[in-house]
Amino acid sequence: MPMYDRDDAEDFRVVDRWDEGVGWQAFPQEGGRRTSHAVRTDGGVWLFDPLDAPGVSDLYADLGPVAGVAVLSDYHARDAAAFAARHDVPVTVPAGVDRAADVVDAPVERADPLAGFELRRLNPLRAWCETVAYRERDGTLYVPDFLAAGTYAVGGERLSMRVFSRLSPPRETFADLDPDRILLGHGEGVFAEAGAALDDAIEGARRRFPRALLTNGPTELKAMLDALR
Repeated sequence: MPMYDRDDAEDFRVVDRWDEGVGWQAFPQEGGRRTSHAVRTDGGVWLFDPLDAPGVSDLYADLGPVAGVAVLSDYHARDAAAFAARHDVPVTVPAGVDRAADVVDAPVERADPLAGFELRRLNPLRAWCETVAYRERDGTLYVPDFLAAGTYAVGGERLSMRVFSRLSPPRETFADLDPDRILLGHGEGVFAEAGAALDDAIEGARRRFPRALLTNGPTELKAMLDALR
């Protein structure tokens, strides 16, 4: 099973759905479990870190017109340019997410906040930069890379993080957030007791480091190398 499938997608699988949006995986069998989202805002639909697949535009058509495409992590340029051209909108990349801004083949704008979402920058281990997006009015939290569902989980976690990020989890980034749902750039979102899942991931990170190192070390190395391709 490849960590990241570089071929053209043949289909997609819906993994998240709620009143204000939908999430899909264009390559549901890959190890990296890359997930994309369409989120309705007061100004139209925003696409977060999207991957293309045949017919995927129909998935979010009922949410309203597309107002923008957002790339929120250094390694999530994905198919943002294709979606931007299809919907005749620019690609928005927050300040600090410079690698993505350099590789996206489309006009790029910078914005903070983003369509009603508060943006908070993360720079884990200085290995990459990403932006966490939080909308207080409905408790929607989007985490592009730092947290994932299942991929690197240990000890019953519903949210996991990469091994060495566990040594210094960014408590201040998430401390005052009270999410009702957590959308992820990798894996299915958390819709039940999302705040408790987030607290457990952050507070238990250091304690679970030894087990995570033994369990996930080789897989994470492979994922990092594949992401650089």
